[in-house]
Amino acid sequence: MRIIKDKNVLRFIIISISLVIIGLITWNVISFYDRIKKEERNKMLIYSMALQSVNQADLNNSDINFELNILNRNENIPVVIYDIYGEVVTVENVDESILNNPKNLKRKLDKIRYENEPIELDLKDGNKQFLFYGNSSVLNKITYYPFILIVIIALLVTLVYFFYITSKSSEQNKLWAGMAKETAHQIGTPLSSLIGWLEILRSENVDPSYIEEMEKDINRLNTITDRFSKVGSHVKLEKTDVVATTKTAAEYLQSRSSKLINFKIDLPTEPVYVMLNEALFSWTIENLVKNAIDAMRGKGNLEIELARSEDCVKIFVKDTGKGIPIKNFNKVFEPGFSTKKRGWGLGLSLAKRIIEDFHQGKINVAYSEIDKGTTFEIKLNKIVDN
Repeated sequence: MRIIKDKNVLRFIIISISLVIIGLITWNVISFYDRIKKEERNKMLIYSMALQSVNQADLNNSDINFELNILNRNENIPVVIYDIYGEVVTVENVDESILNNPKNLKRKLDKIRYENEPIELDLKDGNKQFLFYGNSSVLNKITYYPFILIVIIALLVTLVYFFYITSKSSEQNKLWAGMAKETAHQIGTPLSSLIGWLEILRSENVDPSYIEEMEKDINRLNTITDRFSKVGSHVKLEKTDVVATTKTAAEYLQSRSSKLINFKIDLPTEPVYVMLNEALFSWTIENLVKNAIDAMRGKGNLEIELARSEDCVKIFVKDTGKGIPIKNFNKVFEPGFSTKKRGWGLGLSLAKRIIEDFHQGKINVAYSEIDKGTTFEIKLNKIVDN
């Protein structure tokens, strides 16, 4: 068990949790890049087959409208075709200004030759040509996206390191709060750039499902930034639909969790209003869900349920994990308490502070049985309509 005596340091270590989240976002972006690259490869394979079909067809007796339509649809992937002697046969989708400048054209063609593996074209009478293609403008734009995320990560690490080497006194809490706000401010600049790139991709008619996933990750970064900005500040509570907030947080984690976790989200269909800070409450739900997944070792049933009475709302997070001994029901909310070999033991402590200190609610272990599972309960005051 690791005991973290200074609660101010406890808050700051939460940044490391966010670093993991940003790392996952970076991995998703790289995967997205690879998917588009494979998609363009498939397009060029179809393009090459259409080109071979046109060259092998009897133009007087063959209907090649379909193949010509395929060839004409390539509008943004640069293509260069060489014969077996290395002479250029065809150049497509290269700017006119480059075509008219021999030096720039040679540089462009050399670049295309090494961007992707060439495709061999088998033409009439055994003749062969070689199709080289470059990355589309869309793919070239996405190339910069992971680097922007890496800059964000490097910025966070630098700020964390700076805080660590300068925080040893009673002023630690104020400094940390200032650094958290500065982190939120600094992330805002590259985040705005990411939003700009997203709009460019949308204008390039990229697959909407790709855009949707990137938009989710950008919204995730916005959420993290918003959370940092609230640390050390007066927390503002607003009348909020707790059903919608809980559902959004749960579904986000469900989409990014193992398929071995069976989620059951049992929430009312109509809104239920409480005084809430949406960003911090979502953080609490995430911590409880992640704690449940860890307790089940990544496999089991996880249920999120909301019950209400005349004056309060109760949110239950149930798992089928290893359970908690009765003697530890209160200890699990202490900073540093953890049964895992890795981790800081801060998630439940943070959840308790958010619910009880900021929202004047209650959070506790409602039920637990060894090797059967655990149920956490959040209780919030409901807004009663007059």
